[in-house]
Amino acid sequence: MQFLSKYIKKYWKLFCTAVACLTLEAMCDLMQPTIMSKIVDIGVANKQMNYVLRMGAVMIFITALGAAAAVSRNIVSSNVSQKFGAELRSDLFKKIQSFSFDNIDKFEGASLVTRLTNDVTQVQNFANGLMRVFVKAPLLCIGSVIMAARLNSHLALILLVVIPIIAVLITINMNVGYPFFIKVQKSLDKVNSVMREYLSGVRVVKAFNRFDYETRRFGKANDELAGVSTSAMRIMAVFSPGITFTVNFGIIAVLWLGGLRVSSGNMQVGQIIAFINYMTQILFSLMMISFVFTMFVRARASAERIGEVFDEENNMKNVEIKSAAVQVKGRVDFEHVHFAYSGTSGEAVLKDINFICMPGETVGIIGSTGSGKSSLVNLIPRFYDVTSGCVKVDGIDVRNMDTKILRQKIAVVPQKTVLFTGTVMDNLRWGKEDANLEEMTEACRISQAHEFISSTPEGYNTRIGQGGVNFSGGQKQRVSIARALIRKPEILIFDDSTSAVDMLTESKIREGLKKYLKGLTCIIIAQRITSVMNADKIVVLDNGEIVGIGNHEELMKSCSVYQDIYRSQLGRDSKEV
Repeated sequence: MQFLSKYIKKYWKLFCTAVACLTLEAMCDLMQPTIMSKIVDIGVANKQMNYVLRMGAVMIFITALGAAAAVSRNIVSSNVSQKFGAELRSDLFKKIQSFSFDNIDKFEGASLVTRLTNDVTQVQNFANGLMRVFVKAPLLCIGSVIMAARLNSHLALILLVVIPIIAVLITINMNVGYPFFIKVQKSLDKVNSVMREYLSGVRVVKAFNRFDYETRRFGKANDELAGVSTSAMRIMAVFSPGITFTVNFGIIAVLWLGGLRVSSGNMQVGQIIAFINYMTQILFSLMMISFVFTMFVRARASAERIGEVFDEENNMKNVEIKSAAVQVKGRVDFEHVHFAYSGTSGEAVLKDINFICMPGETVGIIGSTGSGKSSLVNLIPRFYDVTSGCVKVDGIDVRNMDTKILRQKIAVVPQKTVLFTGTVMDNLRWGKEDANLEEMTEACRISQAHEFISSTPEGYNTRIGQGGVNFSGGQKQRVSIARALIRKPEILIFDDSTSAVDMLTESKIREGLKKYLKGLTCIIIAQRITSVMNADKIVVLDNGEIVGIGNHEELMKSCSVYQDIYRSQLGRDSKEV
């Protein structure tokens, strides 16, 4: 849990301030029973009303002082814990942002959400509790033992029996509870995963009327969480009554032995009252210590899960190199590229890929589903690193380029269109932060998005719902294309980004791109052969291997896979071409 050292260094002074207030509060609580015993044994016993009033005023003053310390402690602890939680959550989010796709693949999305929310909250609550009651409990316990021993050393022997028993119960509590709370957090991951998947695919669920199935699936994950949580709480619930029973047994022993000593004249009544008060304080503090350890076990489980994220190192080392001015911009080279996803035991997704994309060239990539098309283009902006071989941009291995500079050269229109909550204008400015309306309009005209955007009452200020729910699939794709075009990159990648657009609109987009693509390297992944037929070069993939490279006419003569795709989609024989 080394990640906590940063926050300890930053907040230790305020933490100590809260603990100081807590210590003062505990001291005030500890003084009350002793003063009360003196009031009973001296003031009441001797009928000295002035003494009673004087010591009563002292008690009121000490109570007021303790209350002031408690208020100060609450203000400081709340301030520190909230700042700590916000900063930890922010740092964790930044860490996740720095991950490569390989790193993110190691953690499920739902698990990362749980770690950012519930796990951080558990650690934050424990930090807050430390400054509020968790430190006070042991101070009160130790102080009560000392004050009780000073009051009557004979009755204090009872504590030598009670405290070791409670210490054993707390130790067992910690060791037994920790594995259960690990399971609780993992079960919470599953609930979040099911809920997240349902919300992302709610349209499909409604279309296929699978509500009962989703309800059963959520119910199973929810029941598992409830079962594990119940088991954890049932085990933890055994210890609090055990501690209460032990301390109450000690109080009975105090009353019995104290009564005998009062009868024999070796002890005063006020001392018994004070001793019982100290025993009650010990009970309260031990109950609180038990609760502290329960919270600690949960916080420890959560802190370890957060620590796993902080300990995860980005396996893509970013190299900041001041490269010389590049003569050729937009060139992409694949040299003997092999690629396999980490953590998989299957064969490589890409095998010995060799081809070149020259500046100003439009390169189409086609192949059956699962042939490795998207995996291939994901290597260019370095979303993943090659297993062997190399990918070069402008003649430089992408692993030797600053990823920020590399990705500034590239614009990607992803296969799965993602629009963010905000206006159309906000989404377009993801491509270029300072883009003006004229630039947006030009990009949207090329992508055939301008017409439907202009037809809305608010135009480019139209708000987009979460995930673009108020736009159709084709509209989202056209906005996504415009977002990439507005960037004016050196390399433009279309990853099957017109699949939801009708063929007439797609042909208009291709026509508009012809002028825009001058001097720009364009790589088009497509399922429809019509999307790549006019490309300068077409790369045909099959099972992760290149089985053909050339233009449409050349491939229709030499590549059987390309011919099969052509015939299956257009229903014409290759001889007709």
